[in-house]
Amino acid sequence: MSSSSSSGWSSKKVCVVGAGMAGLAAARELRREGLDVTVLEQSAGVGGQWLYDAATDGGEPLGMAGVHSSIYSSLRLNSPREVGGFSDFPFRPTNGGGGDARRYPVHGELLRYIREFCDVFGLMDAVRLDTTVVRVAMAPPRRDGSLRWTVRSRHNGDAETEEVFDAVVVATGHYSQPRLPSIDGMDKWRRRQLHSHSYRVPDSFAGEVVVIVGCNLSGKEVALELLRVAKEVHLSSKSTKEAMTPSMSKMLARYDNLHLQPLVEHLCEDGRVVFDDGSFVVADAVIYCTGYNYSFPFLETEGKVTVDDNRVGPLYEHVFPPALAPSLSFVGIPVKVILPRFAEVQARWVAQVLSGRRTLPSPEEMLRAVEEYNRAKEAAGLPKRQTHDLFLDLEYCDEYGERHCGFPRTEQWKKELIWSSISYMRDDIENFRDDYHDSDIVRDGRRLHGWASSPPLAPRPQEKDDDHEKEVQHFAPVNSA
Repeated sequence: MSSSSSSGWSSKKVCVVGAGMAGLAAARELRREGLDVTVLEQSAGVGGQWLYDAATDGGEPLGMAGVHSSIYSSLRLNSPREVGGFSDFPFRPTNGGGGDARRYPVHGELLRYIREFCDVFGLMDAVRLDTTVVRVAMAPPRRDGSLRWTVRSRHNGDAETEEVFDAVVVATGHYSQPRLPSIDGMDKWRRRQLHSHSYRVPDSFAGEVVVIVGCNLSGKEVALELLRVAKEVHLSSKSTKEAMTPSMSKMLARYDNLHLQPLVEHLCEDGRVVFDDGSFVVADAVIYCTGYNYSFPFLETEGKVTVDDNRVGPLYEHVFPPALAPSLSFVGIPVKVILPRFAEVQARWVAQVLSGRRTLPSPEEMLRAVEEYNRAKEAAGLPKRQTHDLFLDLEYCDEYGERHCGFPRTEQWKKELIWSSISYMRDDIENFRDDYHDSDIVRDGRRLHGWASSPPLAPRPQEKDDDHEKEVQHFAPVNSA
């Protein structure tokens, strides 16, 4: 159903699944359009990924049955706070001090901000906490043929309840279902194996030999945290040549107990980890920093929405399944975007479509657009699993927001800050959060928009004692895989 038949939506009920940044963005935009919103959240608080949980995997060492959050104890953001807030609610340090005022604060500071956003915009009365969505399925349609949805949920382990909604917005995130490689011997290796989703603190790895599979940002940063307690850390990469970046070169020069290795070929029952060049190490633990899969186990669409090699589809512009639009939508699917800004853009578009202020193309036109997009990705040599990877294309993101909901473009000083942040990260992943220099454009932009003349810095890493923080990349601008 296209939105051309969505007049009168303002009196209808909308269910948002998830109360993380994307879900709360959706709730606010839907309310602004006069819609009746209910947000269902499985955790005891809002925040989604950013609601830190010291528990990990529920007895499943590879995290396949674990908690929602993949945040670990000492994590700091990898995106400047100046670009990490909602468009009309800046992510500023706490008034009167307290908290972490640095440009790249610890994760608890972002959770504080999310809670404050929720309070300022009066969203908590729409949120039901400790409520797990068990099933979302199509209900019998209305007389006019418009779709409705049955949502079955369970509160705090109580009996399941069912409600009928006119629309459902799925905003459950995509950093909770670990993606694991297929390595010969994984099922027989009796030493410790875990996905980075289940990593929290380094202490239990003291004196051990650890192999980290995956040499992107999260792999490097988990390695940096472990290096101060482990005997050896071996970073395994698909291509050691491509992995030898300026940042990696600095890491290897600084730490004698860090080693860059090729792809893991197989694991042996005696503890050997064999690489594809024939070399091996005897390891105590293997940590898989290999990314995440999209997963919607509660969603039943009769095959109209599927996940195939991490492509959720078909989704028109990563949001609307053509056969079920506008009554079903997804907010927060794309990766390598600025958050929460891009989720806010998508949420505003969904809300305006549901209220009847904007219209969608016909289902046939939307499906053709999805097919053309996928063909373009394939022609560019990109694998299916990168369908929703927007590669931090800021111009594309600006055009997307303007086209779909009239969203304002990102200010130039913020773009400059984003790109300089990435440049510093690529050059020195260990120190970029605390060793940077703003351009005149960034300094002028910060001053014009009421930011302090210069954000506080942490001491340089060599000045810290043994319990200093290290950070894992988890926050936009780039993916955590």
